[in-house]
Amino acid sequence: PINSFQRHQTMAAHATPVFIGVAALVATTILFVYGSAAGSTAANIGAGTLSPQSRASLKPSHTSSRLFSPQTRKFRPFTRNAVQTETEAPVKTEIDTENAAMLLEDMHLGRKFEDATAQWYQRGKVFGFVHLGNGQEAVSSGSIKQLRNDDYICSTYRDHVHALSKGCDPKKVMAELFAKKTGICNGQGGSMHMFSKENNMLGGYAFIGEGIPVALGAAFQTAYRRNVLKDPTADQVTLAFFGDGTTNVGQFAECLNMASLYKLPIIFIVENNLWAIGMYHYRATAPSLGDQLPHIYKKGPAFGMPGKVVDGMDVLSVQETVAEAIERARNGEGPTLIEAETYRYRGHSLADPDVLRTAEEKERFAKQDPIEKFRKYCLETGLLTESQIEDIEKRVDAKVQEAIEFADSSPKPDKSQLLNNVFADPKGFGVDENGKYRYENPSFIAKSAAAGL
Repeated sequence: PINSFQRHQTMAAHATPVFIGVAALVATTILFVYGSAAGSTAANIGAGTLSPQSRASLKPSHTSSRLFSPQTRKFRPFTRNAVQTETEAPVKTEIDTENAAMLLEDMHLGRKFEDATAQWYQRGKVFGFVHLGNGQEAVSSGSIKQLRNDDYICSTYRDHVHALSKGCDPKKVMAELFAKKTGICNGQGGSMHMFSKENNMLGGYAFIGEGIPVALGAAFQTAYRRNVLKDPTADQVTLAFFGDGTTNVGQFAECLNMASLYKLPIIFIVENNLWAIGMYHYRATAPSLGDQLPHIYKKGPAFGMPGKVVDGMDVLSVQETVAEAIERARNGEGPTLIEAETYRYRGHSLADPDVLRTAEEKERFAKQDPIEKFRKYCLETGLLTESQIEDIEKRVDAKVQEAIEFADSSPKPDKSQLLNNVFADPKGFGVDENGKYRYENPSFIAKSAAAGL
């Protein structure tokens, strides 16, 4: 089997030049062969502005925050920020026992919940495409747990852990995965579309970039209420989550521009796990001017906002970086772009055989497990004891088990809710004059067919 990149190379190699006479044929063939070879090399080095010789000699510097070089695929330890050397110890945020326990429990809940989701997917209880967040828990817990309930978040198709961190009931989230009436969206959203008005969870989105404009809208209404309507309570902050691949689509640049233009209270958080489905980050994203490797966070200053890079496998580093951005946003100082370097421990989705990533890559990141790292830190610093951690783990296991039992025993949606949340004005389309749904009218199908609908 070949991946999409190889397939495109194969298609290019077999393209047929236009025949315009014998001389044109010879000339075109020469140009085609040369161009294919050059194009293939450029695609492999991942940057058309650099020569193959320059790209082959690239090595990440000690001040680089990138995870590994695209040539040797040799990993570097995560660094706390763009100027830290490899020998510097990370600076930890001041943290108390209560905060440590809260963070560890939230990360542990996210991991156990996703593991249970995978198990019940294999048993045929969870439906559709399912994208798990194993490995990325520190980004969710370190950022979302600092928010108030009236703050907003927008997620992606990898939204279960974000929903849990925002305070959504694990039972309702699991019931949604089971497509049950008691789900967070009454069984109509599924894995990729978690939404909670109660918790200001503005949804997960199946297509990349979809959630960023929604998050921008939430931030805009907050700024409008504050600056135009003079509402003293309008100091809510919005977090917009998306992956590294999304930074190459139009919504990303458009929303950064508008957020900076109006100084909106929004934080753009890039969960850079190095893989946009099966597309390797260094093949898809070009470096900024003067750089040898792509730095997503540097796109922030280009739009007039701070750009920060953080070790997304270190929950305290995430917490400190996001706390600063939240304070800026609440004070009316505008948006921040944060690149959290992280890694997912499973394939893109549960349907992904995960054959594109090397065993070495996965093994090296497994050693940087954010939960184990923080657990060890809590023990070494005396923040938590073994007994306290065991109690947290037991509490989480009980929550997940309760969520599974609740979801499995809940009723399926009935047909009366088929058009709920589909039309803004059901009476204008989905309801007959007698007040019942149109699909319940025996003549509905016949009338629709006669009208060519």
